[in-house]
Amino acid sequence: MSASDLPDELWARILELGAASSALGFRDLCCLAIASRRLRRLSLHASLWSELLSRDFPFQSQSQPSSSSPSSSQQQQQLDPKSLYKTKFERHKARMAEARRRAVYDAEGRVLACRKRLTELEESVRAEGDRMKAAAQELDNLERVRRASVALNVWQPQVVHGRQKQLVQQCTVPVDSRLGDLNMELKV
Repeated sequence: MSASDLPDELWARILELGAASSALGFRDLCCLAIASRRLRRLSLHASLWSELLSRDFPFQSQSQPSSSSPSSSQQQQQLDPKSLYKTKFERHKARMAEARRRAVYDAEGRVLACRKRLTELEESVRAEGDRMKAAAQELDNLERVRRASVALNVWQPQVVHGRQKQLVQQCTVPVDSRLGDLNMELKV
């Protein structure tokens, strides 16, 4: 016995069970509809589409908004579950596309914020590097002043060179305390 030998009632029951058990989706019904005229006629049955409609869109109202005189298209959609399914599917598809666009925009915004923060951090690192260079230069100068100061205190003033005396006299900060501060800053 081949599939074409099965009666329409049996095919209809198979399709109903497939739709009820979630084994058969709207894409499957559309594929069956293009397989043969018989399956097209069976796949257009309203009960199949009603089952898919209630399964795929359970939280959405299945009735159209009523007005004082409903238009013929509203009456058509109320009578034809496949058309109603198609309308709801298209709306759902548009909402999902919009949600993806929003997600992309949000991600792009986060990337821009991270880039801005990265630029700020790079500028901060450059500024810190400049500060460290200045501190290292000041440390080097203070080391020279300290050596000149030691030379002044140890040697007799007649022996001291004029340049060392000048360095010590120009320094207004206590050399040892500033030297300790700069060493600590460079270590940190």
